[in-house]
Amino acid sequence: MPRRPNRRKSAPRKPRVTLPSVNWHRVVGVLAALSITVGVYVSTLWLMDRPITAVSVQGPFERVSAMQLEQALAEHLKGGFLSTDLGKIQRAAVALPWVATASVQRRWPGSLDVLVTEQKPAACWGDDGLLNQSGDLFVEGQERLPAELPRLSGPDETERRVAGMYFRIQTQLEQRGLAALSLDLDARGAWTFRLNNGVVVRLGAEAVEQRLTRFFRALDSGVGINSEQVAYVDMRYTHGFAIGWREAPARALAAEESEPNV
Repeated sequence: MPRRPNRRKSAPRKPRVTLPSVNWHRVVGVLAALSITVGVYVSTLWLMDRPITAVSVQGPFERVSAMQLEQALAEHLKGGFLSTDLGKIQRAAVALPWVATASVQRRWPGSLDVLVTEQKPAACWGDDGLLNQSGDLFVEGQERLPAELPRLSGPDETERRVAGMYFRIQTQLEQRGLAALSLDLDARGAWTFRLNNGVVVRLGAEAVEQRLTRFFRALDSGVGINSEQVAYVDMRYTHGFAIGWREAPARALAAEESEPNV
């Protein structure tokens, strides 16, 4: 008897599940970078709130003391090591009289280094002020002014202008063995300076540069302007000048006008 064919259907094969390959070196690298980032972030937050433990103040102190600086900076040191505004500390230091420049740097793990330089006075201003080489009025109310410094004066807000004029005149005088002890700019704009031999030079307010050039030419020509008997030299003439003597009536040299110009 013939065999009957087996009609049962075979069960379908289940598909194989293939797991993706893992680059474990890359995973480890990513995890390491992430842990470092988290560590830096946490450390930064910790340093932001970490108080400043010490402030080192340095500089060649003559007029300013370290204690003055520490007191002036104290109110700006209430933040954390990283959150403290170094710009505010620098501005607070420079705001002190006699402080010219200041630099502030952080020093691990919780200190600040403050380095300052002091102003160097170049001239006196008025009765109680001092100017630096730039002509800035950096201190007022001085009871005693250095006797060796020149005396400059002028209207308010003219410090730089007067200082600039003084340094120009002084440079020219030094080449001739002289020096200017004072320079004054009055409210009308007229200039007057006094030499170290006592001679007063009046430039006036008009054509000042031309008059100054004429004065130096007269010095070089040897007409006797640099004489101990000269009281003043009046340059307020169009083409000449007048000399006033200490013990004789004033007389004019090469002056075309009987009266000086402004």
